[in-house]
Amino acid sequence: MVGVVLDDFLVNDAIEVGSEGGRAKRIHRTAEEKRRIVELTLVPGASIARVARENGVNANQVFQWRYEHRRGIGWAAGRTRAELLPVTLTSEPDSMVTAEAAPVAGSCGSIHIELPGRGLVTIENGVDPTLVRAVLGSLLR
Repeated sequence: MVGVVLDDFLVNDAIEVGSEGGRAKRIHRTAEEKRRIVELTLVPGASIARVARENGVNANQVFQWRYEHRRGIGWAAGRTRAELLPVTLTSEPDSMVTAEAAPVAGSCGSIHIELPGRGLVTIENGVDPTLVRAVLGSLLR
């Protein structure tokens, strides 16, 4: 028999997967397992219900884990969080581009900017700074 046990509206970290001698057998998930399952739901287009079903977890439990993950509470309290830094784009006159901004021979590199639902911008070494300003400016609109 497979059933689900939810105590106190999603606070329980275990689910009932069967019974042995009349007692429920529970699966206790580690913080790493919970984080892995939550991260699967954060992929664009992912179905929380499908991810939950594929991992043998009730969807409501996954919603609770996502809440805890976002807030950094419960099992997610001890993790280090990536912090976003504020970015300000300002308009600069073309005269500000100096020889120092010109690409160095033999150097390579690129910048990748992903805006979920809007696009992916890749800036390769040696691209015209005016073009970069125009593209980034259009994304701000």
